[in-house]
Order: sequence, then structure tokens, then C-alpha cells
Amino acid sequence: MPMVERFHSSVTGRRGRWITLLIWLVLAVVLTVTLPAVGDEEVNNAANLSDSKPSEQAAAVDAREFPSDSGTPALLVLHREGGLTADDLANLQKLTAQWETAPLPEQVGVPPLHKLPMPALQAELSEDGSTIVTPVLFATGAETETVKESLDQLRKDAAATLGGDPFGTSTDAAEGLSARITGPVGIQVDATGLFQNADVSLLIATVLLVLIILLLIYRSPVLAFIPLIAVGFAYMVVGPILGAMAREGWIEVDSQGISIMTVLLFGAGTDYCLFLISQFRHHLGEVANKREALMKALTGSAGAIAMSGLTVVLSLSALLFAQYGAYHRFAVPFSLSILIMAIASLTLVPALLAIIGRASFYPFVPRTPEMIAERARKKGKPVPSKKASRAGRIGRIVVRRPWAVVLSTVILLGVLAGFSSQMKVTFDILSSFPEDMESREGFTVIGEQFSEGSLAPVRVIVDTEGGDVKAVTDRLSNLPYVASVSEPEQGQVNNQIAAMDVNLTMNPYSLEAMALIPTLHDEAAAALTASSSGAAAEDRVWIGGQTAEQYDTKETGDRDTRVIIPIVIGLITLLLLVYLRSVVATAYLIGTVILSYFAALGLGWIIIHYVLGADAISGSIPLYAFVFLVALGEDYNIFMISSIWDKRKRMPLKQAISEGVSETGSVITSAGIILAGTFAVLASLPIQVLVHFGIVTAVGVLLDTFIVRPFLVPAITALLGRAAFWPGKHEEVKEQPTAASPH
Repeated sequence: MPMVERFHSSVTGRRGRWITLLIWLVLAVVLTVTLPAVGDEEVNNAANLSDSKPSEQAAAVDAREFPSDSGTPALLVLHREGGLTADDLANLQKLTAQWETAPLPEQVGVPPLHKLPMPALQAELSEDGSTIVTPVLFATGAETETVKESLDQLRKDAAATLGGDPFGTSTDAAEGLSARITGPVGIQVDATGLFQNADVSLLIATVLLVLIILLLIYRSPVLAFIPLIAVGFAYMVVGPILGAMAREGWIEVDSQGISIMTVLLFGAGTDYCLFLISQFRHHLGEVANKREALMKALTGSAGAIAMSGLTVVLSLSALLFAQYGAYHRFAVPFSLSILIMAIASLTLVPALLAIIGRASFYPFVPRTPEMIAERARKKGKPVPSKKASRAGRIGRIVVRRPWAVVLSTVILLGVLAGFSSQMKVTFDILSSFPEDMESREGFTVIGEQFSEGSLAPVRVIVDTEGGDVKAVTDRLSNLPYVASVSEPEQGQVNNQIAAMDVNLTMNPYSLEAMALIPTLHDEAAAALTASSSGAAAEDRVWIGGQTAEQYDTKETGDRDTRVIIPIVIGLITLLLLVYLRSVVATAYLIGTVILSYFAALGLGWIIIHYVLGADAISGSIPLYAFVFLVALGEDYNIFMISSIWDKRKRMPLKQAISEGVSETGSVITSAGIILAGTFAVLASLPIQVLVHFGIVTAVGVLLDTFIVRPFLVPAITALLGRAAFWPGKHEEVKEQPTAASPH
């Protein structure tokens, strides 16, 4: 402890505070100048599935045996109400001829429509003759930015040849030709563009929101900027470090992860700053010397801040155990940003408070009773009376009627948690896009005019070993959910390997379509077995394509959920046991945040489904929400329970609970509002997955802030009494009569 106190003293000392500020300033400038920015190292098309997954194995076989078809398609959709004209088709032939002789960057193929006679081309039209779809293949794994430039050039070429503004014409316009780019490439480019466009606006919106909330709550312009300065320095330090790690190949970062990291850094980082600032303000009301008040604030809050930060860091680090790439990529940026922010809260923020002192809270400067009385005397005014706080009233209610508080809060949270069982998930990336986004509009046209499955056919590859491949195509064609099966292609390395494209009758990104992948595999294997004298064929069938990848994504995500959730709970349990030395308290603190998590899912589903009208949420949200809400929920529990644990050494437990709730109430409330607000900023983005994640996380933080922390946890502590500390010891402190007591 003396070592900790010496460290605190060195950070806040007359010279130490300036040295600390200088160190952070130099560190931020040097790292920003010498290391690459994390935004420059983003890889937005990194693989999410390992090579061992069935769809990836299918892709490897496909690339080896059918190299000409190994590209990823962008689908050019041309549509004209009333039917495409002969001129439209002739112009399309000119385009394919142009792209064949002068390929776009990263283009690896285009169907030679210009070599087809007009009757054959007309046979490719939709049934009503209004629509045609032309794939343009791009190299698999090509940089998204390069492909985006290619699509921009494709639009220019198409507009110049087709005439007018086909990409600006509505797809349901009564007159005129409309053109849209969709398919896997179009979807990928649109998704990346959404996140890239959101980065700057998200940062600006988050900073403004935090600033406005701080000004409204504390009404101090100086104080409002202290957390933002600390978060800004942390952001300037963590960004280049992540950029350097990404450049060295140690980690991969993408725009989605950096966007969420920004929100997390400003939200959670501001919370840590407020934990210390609230203690400083409290002690300034008791101690005249600002340095002594700051040392007391550090002594009282540093342990809780360090513990809270460690809880979040380890919880987010658990994502390293994920097999799914997107989850795994989040682990280092999220945990490193919180670690650096916690360090800034314990070094930079105390230094700033030591420099500014009481003026941090201007114009509502906290003073001791003696200072207030002296100030009133000089002004010839009466000494103002101290008003009871709302948190103080809540603390008294909790200890007086703990059973009523526990039952009412558990019933409320339980009812909300019940709605989580009705929640439906989706892995359809298109559902995350705005309805007017080009790739989604193009997909809609295809679904209306052709089979939806033609957007992303299922690739079925078989090794016949001399058997009859026609048996496979016939069996697949007769399945009720298959719209069509292409003619089989022969492998170039192994001529006994054949591949066919299977168009489903449904949205290939839907859960219904994904569930058919094992069935398609079994049907193809059964046909092979029957055609090769009963030889087992399970290992001679590969299923690829977008639907198969989404199926593997779901299976991998389900596996990660089963692994990561116990790890997070185990890590937090271990930390709480070490910190509190109480099995009982650890159990109910873990239990309350888990109940709060399910309540957040339920309330989030009510808002998303019944208010916003969405049919499902992204399948990744439950796991993300769990890691964030459980870790951040324990943050508030740790800060409040630390206050109770400390006070019960000097006063009766019920009084310690009441005063602990009162002391931490305002800061946790303001911190919760800020954290929920920053996550709610995600709901302003045109990306439905982030909108839903922002809603679920924001309501979860608010439930923790206004129900679990002020009511449920202290009420359980009051009910359990001394048992809350088991197996630790709790020496009962008798209540001392005050001077005003008649006894």
C-alpha cells in the first residue's frame, strides 16, 4: 500500500503532475508521428472462417479444379418495365465485349454475351422479358478498395454505353432503363462503404454526445473537457499501437471493430474518469487541501477503477478463444483500448485534477462546510442547508424494504428476460443494409424476376470416382426447394470431379436456406453412393458458395458462444473472488448481471421487433452483447460494492449500504447515461446490425444503471447481512448515537 501511495503522490506532486502530462503528450505525438494509423491498416475482406471449415474446403477444391470460375461475381442487373429492348441487349453485348478486351482491375472473367446470337441472349431474360443479370467475376481475395474502383469504372462504362442515368433510375420506374450492381462483390463493397463513411461521423457524434451530457449533468465546462482530454490521449496512443501491430501481421483490424472500439473507448473511458472525479469532488467537500482530497480520492477509487478495467480487459480478451474471425479480431483492439484508458484514468486524470484543482468544477466549486460558512459570512448571507439527494433516499428505501425491492426488480427483469426467448436471429447481411442501397435493390429485382437463389447459387462439387454424375443432378433437381441445377462441369486436374450450381427457391442468405446445406450434402452423397455400387460417398461431396459459408458462420458462432460465455463468467468470478473474498457476494453479483443481460435482450427485442418492425437481429449480437454487458455491468457493481465494503468497516452494514448507494449513486447514474448514450449513437448509423447492437447494449446499460445497481444488488446485500461476506469475516459495528439522539 505505501508503494501505491508513493505512486499516487508522484503522479499528483508539484512536479510529478506536469511530468505525467508531458509523458502522455510526448507519447501521443511520437506514436502518432512514427507509427501507422490504425485506419490505414484496416482489412475489410479478411477471412472469418478457417481453412478447416467445409465451405472453405469446397472453395479450395473449386479453385483447383475450376480456376476459370474461381472468381467472385458482381451481378449487373438491367431492368425495364414493359420489357428490355433490342437496343438494351445490343448495348449489353457491347459492354461484355469491352470488358473482355479491356478487363477492369481485378476482373478475372465475364460471360461472352457479345458472341451469342440475339435469340440466345433473349432466352436469358426473365419470364416477362424485363430483366437480365450479367455476372462480372473478380479475383477472390482482391482488396475491397480496388474492387470498389472497378465497380465505379463499370458504372461509368455502363452509363456511357446504355445511355441516360441507369444507376439513378428507380427500379420500379414506369419508363427508363435501371441498372444495379449486387451479388457477393456488390454486397461486400456496399458493406465496407457503410462502415468507412460511418467512422468520422461516429467519432464526431460520440464526442459531442459525451460533451453535452457532461455539461448537462455537471454544468462545468472545465470538468466536461477533462474526461474527453484523457480519452483523446488514450485514443491517440492506442490507434498507432494497433496500426503497428496490424502492419507487422500480429493482428487484423477492420472498420467495424474500430468503429465499436471508438464508442467503447469514449463511453467506458469517461466512466473511469468520472469514478475518480466524483471521489475528488466528495473529498473536496470534506478537506480544505486539494492535494489531500485528491490523494484520498485516489486511495478510495484506484482499486475499484483498476479492478473494473481488469474485468473488462480480461472479458474482452476472451474473444481470442473465438474461431470466427470477426469475433477474434475484436479481442485485441477492445481490450488494449480499455487497458490504456484505465492507465490514463489513474495517471493522466489525477495529474489534470492536481493542476486545475477546485477550478475543475467551476462554477459549482465544492467546498468544506467551514469554507462555505466563511464564504457566506463574507457575503453577509445565511449558510445554505444541504439537501438530501435522490440517491440517499433510494439507499434508505433499499435497507428498509429489501424484500419488496428484490421481488419487484426480479419480477420486472424476469418479465423482460422472458421476451428474449422470442428473439429471432438472421445471418442475412442484406437485411443490415438500407432499403435504398444499390446491392439490396438489385437483389430485390432478382428475387422478383428470377429465383432469389440465383443471387448466390450453392456450389455442389462431387468426386464421382467413375460413377454417374447425372444421378446427382437428377436427384438435386427433384428436391422441392431447388429451382434449378446447372449442367455439371468437369474438373481440370481430376476429370472425375464435377461441379454444379444449385439455385434455391428462397433467399440464399436466410436461415431456412442455411439449414438445407447438410441436407444437400446428404442428398448428393446418397446419389453418389447409389451410382457407385454402394461405396460410401460422404467424403466425396463438397458444398460451397455464400449459403454454405453462412451455415459454417452460424455453426462457428454457436461454438464460440458455448466456449466464450463460460470463459467470461469464469474470469469475472475469479476476479471478484480475489477482490471481494466472498463466495456469496460473487455469486449474486454474477447472477444479477446475467439476469440483466437477458432482460436487455428481451427489452431490446421489444424495441427492435415491436417498435422498429424488424423480423430478426444479427446472429452475432447476443454474444457481443453478453461480453459487453456482463463486463461493463460488473464495472458498476464493483464500484458500488467497493464503497459498501469499505464503509462497513466503520459503521453498521445497513448504514454502509445506504451511504454506499448514496455516495456512488450520482456518479454511476451519470456514467451509465454517458455509456448508454455512446452505444445509442450506433443506432444513428445506416447499418442495421450496429443499430440493433447499439439498442441492446444501451438498454442493458440503463437497466444496470437504474435497476440492478441502485436497487437489486444493495437490497440483496441487505437481506443477506453478514452472510454476504462469507467466507470472509464481518465484524459487526454498532451504530453510534449522534449528538442529536435522545439516547
